Amino acid sequence: MSQPLILALSCADRPGIVARVTGYLAQCGCNIVEAQQFDDLLENKFFMRVAFDPGTTDREEIREGFGPIALEYGMAWTMQRRDRARRVLLMVSKFDHCLADLLYRQRIGEINMDIVGVVSNHPREAVTTHLLDGIPFHHLPITKETKPEQEAKLRALVEETRAELVVLARYMQVLSDDMTRYLSGRCINIHHSFLPGFKGAKPYHQAHARGVKMIGATAHYVTADLDEGPIIHQDVEAVTHAATPEDMVRKGRDIERRVLAEAVRLHLEERVLLNGGRTVVFKG
Repeated sequence: MSQPLILALSCADRPGIVARVTGYLAQCGCNIVEAQQFDDLLENKFFMRVAFDPGTTDREEIREGFGPIALEYGMAWTMQRRDRARRVLLMVSKFDHCLADLLYRQRIGEINMDIVGVVSNHPREAVTTHLLDGIPFHHLPITKETKPEQEAKLRALVEETRAELVVLARYMQVLSDDMTRYLSGRCINIHHSFLPGFKGAKPYHQAHARGVKMIGATAHYVTADLDEGPIIHQDVEAVTHAATPEDMVRKGRDIERRVLAEAVRLHLEERVLLNGGRTVVFKG
């Protein structure tokens, strides 16, 4: 069996879409190995993800032949090789637990990605170094006055590395509206789920003071609305009255790293489709 292709699509809902898509793939001699779909009845939108073995049919021929169908139904769609490692740029500040986790998962083959670089607003000495193992590190310091210049360098780096996804692995700087528009749909951030309840410094200490009994983390696409972009993945963990602020910080770090890793995996496997301010996530 050859490596499958992944077709992900969305369009206005109407009868016959599934039959048209699957019928076309069958006509091309393809074998469907995984298929998921969702009808958003409130928005009248249809979403579908299909993984299929192209057999002996040329991949480009399948892609070109699908174009007229996509045009007829007004589809937003992608067709990618499942085995191709997407190019990912990681960004971090001083808290590097999420960075270290992603580097490790990539190294053991758990997440199929080509890490094209690590960017930090702090020097290399301030973040994890022993796991970089030849991955280019870029120190891009930033102040309020130099932010436009720094983001221009960041944008140039994204284009130079041909990064398909940018991951804010606890990058503690707010991207400008221009930068969020530039990275729309291809930049993932992680934050604790106390937002917007506990903003600012030491959110876990704030939560402890309020007697919070549940902590969590949210991974989402970055938009101009700070920490309010379309949500990809979330998780929570219960805490008790006996938990100290330090216990919450420790548990919070663990939740953050696993939530971000899962969101990155889902995105890279074409399992996340944007639906306005929300997402459709085909788990697998």
